[in-house]
Amino acid sequence: MMKVKVILSAIALFCVGFVAQAQQDIKIGYTNVELLMDLMPEMEQIGADIQDYQTQLQTNIQTKAADFERKVQAYQQAAQTMTEDARAAKENELRQLQQELQKYEQDAQVSYQRKLQELLEPVQQKVFNAINSVAAENNYTHIFSESAGNSPILLYTRDDDKFTELVLAKLGVQLPATPNN
Repeated sequence: MMKVKVILSAIALFCVGFVAQAQQDIKIGYTNVELLMDLMPEMEQIGADIQDYQTQLQTNIQTKAADFERKVQAYQQAAQTMTEDARAAKENELRQLQQELQKYEQDAQVSYQRKLQELLEPVQQKVFNAINSVAAENNYTHIFSESAGNSPILLYTRDDDKFTELVLAKLGVQLPATPNN
């Protein structure tokens, strides 16, 4: 029994030594990329630009939809006096126009997402470059994003971790003051 305790103690000491060594080699930081992006001064202009682009797309969709609606109404008014073949041809044409309108709406959504990504990319790159610089300058070995979608991936951090503030300073951006309660 004594021999087992000695072996377990030796294993425990080895593990404690290993954990202490690992803590010296690993420095983990965390930040909130969304917060960093939101605080970038460029975001205001990007918001205005993407809003203008969205308005332009919506105007084009509304114009095409109104045009389609007019053609449908014209058909409905003239349908009684048309021959069967003319009605079938017109209905076929209207179906095709409706499909084109739906495709245009889908293409507009894709175009909107592409434009948004194109506008955000330089700011994202700037933020990620600052994160990498701050991590290297402060000897961090790992940086985690505070959240990935809705699932936080942060397992542990000290309350005094100032990584986000260091990145903001690197970017020359101020963290807004929070009112004291």
